[in-house]
Amino acid sequence: MNSFSRVYLKLKVSQSQVLSANREMAIKKNGYGFGFIPSSAPEELKKVLKEVAAGWGDTIQDIEEFDVIPLKGAMTNEVFQINWPTNHGDLHLKVLVRIYGEGVEVFFNRDDEIRTFECMSKHGQGPRLLGRFPDGRIEEFIHARTLSAADLRDPEISSLIAAKLREFNNLDMPGPKEVLLWERLRTWLSQAKKICSPRTAKEFCLDILGEEISILEKELTQGNQVIGFCHNDLQYGNIMMDEETKAITLIDYEYASYNPVAYDLANHFCEMAANYHSETPHILDYSIYPDMEERRRFISAYLASSGNEHSDAEVEQLLIDAEKYTLANHLFWGLWGIISGHVNKIDFNYLEYARQRIQQYWLTKPLLLGS
Repeated sequence: MNSFSRVYLKLKVSQSQVLSANREMAIKKNGYGFGFIPSSAPEELKKVLKEVAAGWGDTIQDIEEFDVIPLKGAMTNEVFQINWPTNHGDLHLKVLVRIYGEGVEVFFNRDDEIRTFECMSKHGQGPRLLGRFPDGRIEEFIHARTLSAADLRDPEISSLIAAKLREFNNLDMPGPKEVLLWERLRTWLSQAKKICSPRTAKEFCLDILGEEISILEKELTQGNQVIGFCHNDLQYGNIMMDEETKAITLIDYEYASYNPVAYDLANHFCEMAANYHSETPHILDYSIYPDMEERRRFISAYLASSGNEHSDAEVEQLLIDAEKYTLANHLFWGLWGIISGHVNKIDFNYLEYARQRIQQYWLTKPLLLGS
C-alpha cells in the first residue's frame, strides 16, 4: 500500500514496485549492510546468496560486494533488493530476498504458501525460486512493470489478463482439489468474533454472518461449477506485464487455492472499484465497477483463450455465476479488513475498508439472490 494502505498487505511488495521505486535510485555501494536484514539466520542467507551468484558465474569474495536496498511497503514479509557486480563488466545482477513475516497465520498457512510458490516456479509461473534459508527465500527479480488501476480497463490488456487467468486456473497443483472458500470464510469469521469488541461485532453483524455464509454456500454451489486453482487476489498490483513482449505474470500467491473459477472472476471484477495508489486508498468506488459489457468481454476472452469453441450461453452463465460470487468476495475481504484492523499497525483504515465491503454485500444481496 502506498501511504501504507491495503495495497501493501495485498501486494506483499510486487517485483515491479521494486523497479518503479528504485528506477531513479542510484545503487549506493554498501549503503546498507547485512545487519539491516532482520534474518534469524544471516550466515545461512549469505551462504545461499553466494551460491546463487556462483550459479551465474560470479564469485563473491567479500560479502560487502552485495548491495542491500530495503523495499518499503511490505506487510506480510520484509523484502530487500540485493545487487552485486558481475564478472562480466559493469553490470549488476539483482535478486529479491524475502524475509517471512509473523502474525499472518490467521489468513493463510505459510508452509502451504511456500509449497505453492515452489510449485508455481516449477510450472514456469511467476518469479523463479533461486534459494531458501530458514526464515525466507531468494526470488528472481522480474523486469516488468506492475499494472495500474487504469490498465485493467484497457481492452487489450484486459484480454491478456483473462487469458493468463485461464492458464492459471488450469494449473494442476498438488494437494486436494477441494474448494477452500467456505472453510476460510468460517475460520475468519470465528477469528473476527474472538478479537472484536462487542460494539464492533454488533456494527458488522458478526452474529449473523455465519448464517449468511451458509446461505451463500447453498445458493452458489448449485449446478455444475468449474473448480480450478484460483489466485483469489487478482488486483492490479499482483499483475505484471513485460512492455516488449506483453507477457503477463501473476504474482503473490498467499491466498491462492482451489475454488470455483467464477469466484476468481468475481474477485477481479470487484478489484476494479479500487485504486490503492490514491490519496484515500481504502475508499472503493463502485460507480466504476465494470459494467455488463466489460465483464462479458473479459469472460469471452477468458473462455476463448483455450482455443476451443464456446457458446454465448456459456458466457452468460459464467457472467451470472461470477456476479453472484461477488457476495462471497465482499464477505471475504470484509472479514479480512476487520481482522487486519485489530492485528496490523499500519496507518490504513482497515475497518472503513471492511465497512464498505460488508455494506456492499447487504446492498447487492437482494439484487443477486432475490432475498
